[in-house]
Amino acid sequence: MAKILHEIRDPIHTFIRVDDHDRRVLDSEPVQRLRQIHQLAMSYLVYPGGTHRRFEHSLGVMDLAGTVFDVVTRPENVVPEVEDMLPKDQDERAYWRRALRMAALCHDVGHLPFSHAQEGLLPAGWNHERMTVALVTDSPLSEILLDETPPLIAKHVARLAVDGKTYAKHFEHDRPPKVWESLLGDVILGDAFGVDRMDYLLRDSLHAGVAYGRFDYHRLIDSLRVLRLPVEEEAEGPREPQLGVTEGGLQSAEALLLARYFMWTQVYLHPVRRIYDFHLGEFLHAWLPGGLFSTVIADHLAMTDVEVLAALRLAAQDQHWPGHEPARRIIEREHFKVLWRQSKKDTLQNVRIGDAIESAAWDEFGPEMIKRPKPYTQRSAVIDFPVKLSDGRVTSALAESDVLQELPPIASDVVYVEPTLRDKAKRWLEGRLPNLLRQVPREEG
Repeated sequence: MAKILHEIRDPIHTFIRVDDHDRRVLDSEPVQRLRQIHQLAMSYLVYPGGTHRRFEHSLGVMDLAGTVFDVVTRPENVVPEVEDMLPKDQDERAYWRRALRMAALCHDVGHLPFSHAQEGLLPAGWNHERMTVALVTDSPLSEILLDETPPLIAKHVARLAVDGKTYAKHFEHDRPPKVWESLLGDVILGDAFGVDRMDYLLRDSLHAGVAYGRFDYHRLIDSLRVLRLPVEEEAEGPREPQLGVTEGGLQSAEALLLARYFMWTQVYLHPVRRIYDFHLGEFLHAWLPGGLFSTVIADHLAMTDVEVLAALRLAAQDQHWPGHEPARRIIEREHFKVLWRQSKKDTLQNVRIGDAIESAAWDEFGPEMIKRPKPYTQRSAVIDFPVKLSDGRVTSALAESDVLQELPPIASDVVYVEPTLRDKAKRWLEGRLPNLLRQVPREEG
């Protein structure tokens, strides 16, 4: 008799269990391709242990999504105010649980080689999430989903797997999501408690060898509830329900958001990792036909880190290859070096100091000797969610947590210089910086 449940060893979750239907999706080409996509782009050149792939991350997200579903739909955890919004029929709940798990497993299938690093090399209007929608709905994946018992509708899976705006861009005339679908989408990608974030923080910190990304996710998940914040005086009608926590889980939620802050500032925005990603982008722009990745499904499935790494090595050895110079810098570890790195003190004096330094350095050393990746600025550090107090009231997390109120936004801006000029450029900047800080930023037209 065929085995119904299969166990997969995992360094984060110990065992991840899948059934025969899950295995068919797991063994599909779009999901198996993720074995060849680095989770942290070129971070392994800074953190040697960071060689893990999108495949195991997707397994972890699937496992956590199923666990969260079970917690928030458990009868004793459902508050009366939102009970009518949840599917009551057991078969319907079972359907959406499976759809959620498959969406979590497939949520990253649209990633380009080296993950997020090269999103800008897709045609206008495309990103990895739109590629995910195309793969889930237009590739053999949709047939595998329909072949399950009961059949899974590929559009339902795609809607849960990506941001709602991306889904709407791909299916312009589709109906808006139901409340239940929006809630399940937040289980995977939500700003506060998305299991995508939970898994990547835990997994990335383990493989990078840092402690920043750890938090008590067991306690956090056990405290998750579907809650509705009280109506504000100026609000019209009741608020939509969303994922929140019981009072006892608030500290675990704070720990998650602090872990995110430290992982971004210490690992994801590490200045050496950023310049390697920049050099990789230079190489790909020169090497790819037309300088862009294809959105044709067959082309996407055929392009992984393996093909890019092979081309990098060949280009580094032959000066006539497209992208030889950035490829050589990656392979021989002769990346551009940090000239200036954003500090709070500098930006308080001149909010456009990065622009001023880049412009002055171009004039002094030439634009080909200076690199500056696009500055990263978090839209907002404020994340709010409902908290159910021990007396039954529901309030705002920001009203209860001093930690969340004080969490600073994440920002990174770095100007790099050609390595042979680093010492000279550092001395130059030391003399010029006081004047640059005093420059009045020009108003944008």
